[in-house]
Amino acid sequence: MNKIEDRRIVVINQASNYLTVGFCNAFAQKFENVALITGSIHIQGEALHQDIQVKYINKWMERPARKKFLSYIKACFKIYWLLMTKYKKHEVFFVSIPPMGYLLNLMVSNKFSMVVWDVYPDVFKITGMKETHPVYRIWALLNRKSFKKALRLFTIGDKMAELLEMYVTKSKIIIQPIWSIFQQNERVLKDKNPFVKEHNLLDKFIVQYSGNIGLTHKVEVVIELAELLKNNKDIIFQIIGRGPRVPALQKMVEDKSLPNCTFLPFQTDEMFPFSLSAADLGIVILDELTSKGSVPSKSYNLMSYGIPSLYIAGEDSELNTYAHKYKAAECFSEKELRLAKDFILDLCQNKQKWNAMSANAIATAQLFKRDNADKFVANYLNPIHD
Repeated sequence: MNKIEDRRIVVINQASNYLTVGFCNAFAQKFENVALITGSIHIQGEALHQDIQVKYINKWMERPARKKFLSYIKACFKIYWLLMTKYKKHEVFFVSIPPMGYLLNLMVSNKFSMVVWDVYPDVFKITGMKETHPVYRIWALLNRKSFKKALRLFTIGDKMAELLEMYVTKSKIIIQPIWSIFQQNERVLKDKNPFVKEHNLLDKFIVQYSGNIGLTHKVEVVIELAELLKNNKDIIFQIIGRGPRVPALQKMVEDKSLPNCTFLPFQTDEMFPFSLSAADLGIVILDELTSKGSVPSKSYNLMSYGIPSLYIAGEDSELNTYAHKYKAAECFSEKELRLAKDFILDLCQNKQKWNAMSANAIATAQLFKRDNADKFVANYLNPIHD
């Protein structure tokens, strides 16, 4: 297959994961010259093609908040300098981090495109920031200019597209879903699962939250659900992850004397398929103030293993749309936890319903496969909207 030789492209993500690797490899199938600017590369399944040139900058710092912000600013300066020098003639495909990095397209002459799956400044509403706040107003103004200038503007769902329409005309937005880490349903049965055996969970219905536990993640709803079901000895709630709020959440569990709620650190890449396989029900949480502007990647991983999901999100969220459209999950607001409790209890006791939702999850996962990366590139080269 002949590759494009007269165009060069650089993909940018300070913390590259399987999605960034997929984008790079998909571009490498079409472009002779593909580069990646990143602070780190986390390989999960798919390896980065050897022909892709990698330029390392400073790593993303997860915490504390001050170091995290400084790592963003430092990365922006380094990316700007690289786009003004080494990659001056490259087209740019910006993926995720630093979150303000895509605004650099207002300062460089490169043809600049971006994938938006966390909408800023709307995310700041979680912290209590109002739309009248100077930071919010300035960022929103820059969004309008940045998105208008963008060569291609991608987002991953209809609800996020609706949110982006606050900043740019609908015709400018290309909707293209992403994909799961796992391309096959390789869920390991509990009686053969080392994670289940290690934690003595063979006869338990496992409700699992696995992900970041930061200031913007309302993981306390998992504890509230555990409290509502504390008298049911068949159901165990697992919180797997790390973040600054873990100690406070552990104290909540201790204060409430909840034997049915346990904490574990993030699992290794080798153990992750087993810990995910252990779940009978996965929990995905989005703050209702911003749930329209995000879809956590764990949603797709749960689908790929045929695990039904409980979404805690707003009615205007992409997750709520998924729940109604694909029938592999149910979605409740934070005020509907008693209904969510009834759903958990029903799913635990009704194997037929669990099997139906599991089958729906597996069917839905076919929509979120790795070839979606190729569709991004196809839309980039042959866009629907001009």
